[in-house]
Amino acid sequence: MKRIVCVGNRYKPEDASGVLVYDCLAATRLPPDVEVIDGGLAGLDLLRFVEKTDRVVFVDAVSGFGPPGTIVVLTREEAMGRTPVVYSHDAGLAYLLGVLQRVVDGPLPEIRVIGIEGVADGRVIRAAADLCIEIAVDGDAGEHGRLDQVAGASS
Repeated sequence: MKRIVCVGNRYKPEDASGVLVYDCLAATRLPPDVEVIDGGLAGLDLLRFVEKTDRVVFVDAVSGFGPPGTIVVLTREEAMGRTPVVYSHDAGLAYLLGVLQRVVDGPLPEIRVIGIEGVADGRVIRAAADLCIEIAVDGDAGEHGRLDQVAGASS
């Protein structure tokens, strides 16, 4: 089983990219072994979607990678390194990724994070959704560390 877990807050445009990708993927015919999850603001409750899977692709908003419309592919370790892994009211994806090694029963699945910079328009969301499917199905597919700027992206 492979999962795409989309996180974020649809009521804050700067944090809505993940759930907008979910909306796009939910309207798309996915390969039979790929499941898409609306992770919303679930935080540690997302652990149940990591266990007993082969590969998990998380989708979330990021900052500091480039201009709006930039899509980045990160490993679990790279995503953890961008944010302090401490528990607080704002503990999110970085905290979850940091504690996985200690709380998941069995080996960790292959994990990638698709980050979307800034408030994203429809073209960026579609490009990120397509990239999620590609990585969920094919793994790295040569995309490790990939940075894409989608032309015409919103600012």
